[in-house]
Formats: sequence, C-alpha cells, structure tokens
Amino acid sequence: MTTLRRGGLAGPVSGAGQVSRRTPRTADETRIPTDDRLARELLDGLAEAVVTTDGAGKVTLVNAMAAELLPEVSPGADLAGCPVPTLARAVAAGADSFDTEHHDRRLRGTRRPLAGGGYAWYVRDVTEEHARTDALLAERSRTAFLAQAGSRLGVSLHRDQTLRTTVTLPVPYLADAAIAVHLPPPPAEHAPHWVRYADGDPTPGSGTGSWQLTGAVPGLAAALDGDAGDPSPWLDAELADLAALLPATFGRPGTVLVSPMMGAGGPAGALVLVRRAGRAGFDTRDIDLAREFAARAGAALATADLYGEQTHLARVLQNSLLPPDLPRVPGISLAGGYRAAGDSLRIGGDFYDVFRTGDGGMFALGDVCGKGVGAAVLTGRVRQSLQTLRLVEHRPLALIELLNRALFDTPDAARRSQFTTLLLGSMTHQPDGGLRLRIAGGGHPAPLVLRADGTVTPVRVGGMPIGALADARFAEVEIRLAPGELLLAHTDGITEARGGPQDLEMFGEHRLHRALAAGAGLPPAAVVDRLLQLVDEWLDGQSHDDIAMLAIGTDPESCSSRRSGTTESCSSRRPGTTE
Repeated sequence: MTTLRRGGLAGPVSGAGQVSRRTPRTADETRIPTDDRLARELLDGLAEAVVTTDGAGKVTLVNAMAAELLPEVSPGADLAGCPVPTLARAVAAGADSFDTEHHDRRLRGTRRPLAGGGYAWYVRDVTEEHARTDALLAERSRTAFLAQAGSRLGVSLHRDQTLRTTVTLPVPYLADAAIAVHLPPPPAEHAPHWVRYADGDPTPGSGTGSWQLTGAVPGLAAALDGDAGDPSPWLDAELADLAALLPATFGRPGTVLVSPMMGAGGPAGALVLVRRAGRAGFDTRDIDLAREFAARAGAALATADLYGEQTHLARVLQNSLLPPDLPRVPGISLAGGYRAAGDSLRIGGDFYDVFRTGDGGMFALGDVCGKGVGAAVLTGRVRQSLQTLRLVEHRPLALIELLNRALFDTPDAARRSQFTTLLLGSMTHQPDGGLRLRIAGGGHPAPLVLRADGTVTPVRVGGMPIGALADARFAEVEIRLAPGELLLAHTDGITEARGGPQDLEMFGEHRLHRALAAGAGLPPAAVVDRLLQLVDEWLDGQSHDDIAMLAIGTDPESCSSRRSGTTESCSSRRPGTTE
C-alpha cells in the first residue's frame, strides 16, 4: 500500500486507489506529536510557556519557557494544587484563562483541550505590554489633567480666582494637599500669603504667613526665587512649623514637592504639594507633571496680575477722563450725557467740557480718533490744552487754531496719526432771554437746533479735523436761540449705534431728528435723558462706540423758578446719571 499526499494531508491508499477515511479532529483539539523528543524540541522553541496535563490534571509536560516563568510547576504534580495561586484556582474552577502577577512579571494564560481528555495551558509574559498600556493610560490621564488645568486657568483673569484654581486642581490627583505661597501685588503688605486646599476641605482657605514660613518648608525659599528643588520627606522636627499650613485633621505628612510658579517677569509664587505618609512618593512623571502645572499656574497668575494692573490704570484713567460736573452759567441751562464704549476697558475718546467766562461761558465737545488707552491719552491732552489756552483766548475760531497748532507740534504727532473732531463755542446770554452762540468747527458732525415749534435744523459748521494737518482750515458760525429753544451737540456714536430688530441697523440722523423734535419745549436735562433712553433701548445691550452729547438751552426764568422744586431740570448734571 502506498501513501498519497495532497494538500499537506497524509493517509493510507488502498489498492483500488481509494483513500481510507480517518476520524476527523475536532476544531478545539490540539495534537502533540507522539515522538517525545520531537515534541520537546518544538515546545522548547516557543516563546510561550506551555504546560500540559492529562485527564486527571497531572502535569505531563513543561517546556523551557514554562520552567522559567513558572518554576514551581513540574511534571507529575497536580496542577490544581500548584503554588501559583491564580493558576491553581483557574484549574480547580475549570476556567479557561487567568491573569496574575508572579515573580514581578505579569502573566496571562489560556487553556486549550487536548485529545485524550488532557489540556494545554499557554502562558504569555505580558509585563512589557501591560507596562506600555499603563504608560499610555497614565499619559492620557496626565494630558487630560493638563488640558483641564489649561482650560480652568485660562478663563481666570482675577488673582484670587487663579490662586483658588491652582490649589484645587491638583487635589487629589497629584497630592493630598496643595498650598500656593505668593506675594500680593502692591500696595498690600510685603509678607507671604498662602492659599491652601486639602482633600476633604469644602473650600480653599487662605492666610498670611511670616518669613519664617519660607524656612519651615524645604525648598520653599529657593522656589520663591525661581529655583526648583527635589521632593523630600517631611521631618518630625518640621511639623510644628507647618501646622499653620496644613489642616488639623490632615495627619502625618509623607513627602513634599515644591515647584516655582514662574511668570513672565520672574517667579509669581511657589506651589507646595503634600502627600500623606501612607501614599507613595513623587516619581519622575509626577515631578514633571507638577512642574508643568506649576509653570502654567504661574503664567496664569502673572496674567491675572497684569490684568489687575490694567484694570486699575483703566479705572484711574476713566475717573480722570469722565466728563466733569457742569458749572452753573447764569441764564443758561446745560445738560450732558455720556456712554462709554461697550467693552471691558470703559475709557474712550468722546468728551465734552464747559468753562465759565466773564460774559457767559464756553463749551467744547469732541471725538478723538480711535478708542481705548491711546484715544484716552489724546482726550486728556486735548482737554488739558483747552483748559490752558482758554486763559489767553476766548474767541472760538482763534482758540481752535491754537489748539491745532499745539496738538500738531506734539513730538511724534505725525507718526501717531492721531487727531480729533471738535465743536468749540462761546455762549452769551441776551437781555431778551435769548442766547447767542458762536461756534467754531473742526470736522465734527453738525449740531442740531431744536426750535420751539419742534423744527430741527442742522447747523453746518464744517472745518477740518484738529491735529491732522499743520495748515488745517476751520470755520465759524453764529446763531441765536430764542427762549424755549436749545442746541444739541453730539458725537457720531449716537447716530452710528447699531441695534433695532436685526441688531444691524444704525440709529441714524432721521431717527435722532425725530426723537429730538418730540422733546420740543422740554428743558435740556429732560431732552438728554430721553435721547439716552431711546439709544439704550435701540442698542438692547449690544456693543457700541462712545456716545457724548451736550444740550444748551435758554429760558433762564424757567430754570430759576424750578431750582427750588423737586425736579431741577435746568441744573448742571454729572454725566451718565441715567446709566
């Protein structure tokens, strides 16, 4: 009888050429060659540990890798009673897999049935694979922590909020307690302050320490100078000095890690991370993560300090640049209205001012090019120049020419390309109760005259912006207001205010004329209040440019008759009282 090989299969062939049929193997059975020597060579060459048992559970074979990974397992032993607990339990329970730590190695085993009722256990060393998985999960966790830290710290622009976020984020992920030691900005006392949060605290606490505090915490003095130290154990002798920084219920400290919180101009403080005695110390990855977090916290704290300084400067500028209280000018009724631009830096380039003179008064209303700090600085320069120049010149046209020369001669004026539009006028009360106005213009929108019958007439003054050209030309007009009439000077912030149903339409000249006409017969204060209310309703909270207006009226008899009443409609008003 010959043997026919086809497709890698071998079987006996009968004389009739028919292949004799053998009993097929089941898919879940594994055959091991009957030649023990060949089987040993094959199994010892595998990278997996292989342990085989017979039907009674006795170990029949242990390959070379199994002898290395599972030295306690030997041929002839009962695998269910072997000294590898996890494997023994899996055999006793009839489980098909196990996962265990054994001799500092991570092992994972699976069971397959063999012919004859025995089993083969295939055991792999997955220590490196498990370590890579743990490292990947740890890196993802660290990335998520830093992402959350960046998000939380990035939205904080206030110092106290930034410090609270700095100490709450690391607990309990990085430490059981976090303490931020910092020096508050001037004019606060020059002593170290601290903010602390510990696991279990409802909210962060804060306090003021002494300079002995920097010596009580290892590495704190160096961190406040910008130097990073290594984590160190807490010593029993130091605990009394640290009692003020840790909660009474915190227990025995274990290790401490102090990291500098660096800002753009140097260290903004130091972050102290404390772990309890029962918790593992800081490893290399923990230290790197803590340093990175402290650096981000320092940058956020420096940003918050810078924002605080800018806010303080803006507040000082705003208080100095807000339109002043209007003086009382005999026979003349005055009212001003002001809205700063709808942004966080509430200082801008629109302004008005009124000065008393021997025969009446002078008024100025202008709009400086741009907004923000640059416009505010120029606004202050214009107002200061007017205060000075009016002492030597009262004629509006001559005064506006002097102002243009003063602004244009300012160093680097051309390079800054800053200018202002302006209305500058004199006010003289007439014996018949009327008012004579002489107005000089420097490229500003035309003021509006409201007659007693509700007619609104623009006063075309013209002229060129002030501070733009050395040889700029300006214009001057003279008008007369009868009793009950008024003049409204305004900036383009009111006509260009965008709002309405679609939040895009300008308030416009037509709407301003109509609103002003509806106030015929009202005193200037009531007219200004009405216009500001209408503009506020039109904007409905939308952002806008600076808005300034000044109303000048007549009818001094009406003004004097109402001063003793409850409504002082002709009185001078502080700007923005309806805001």
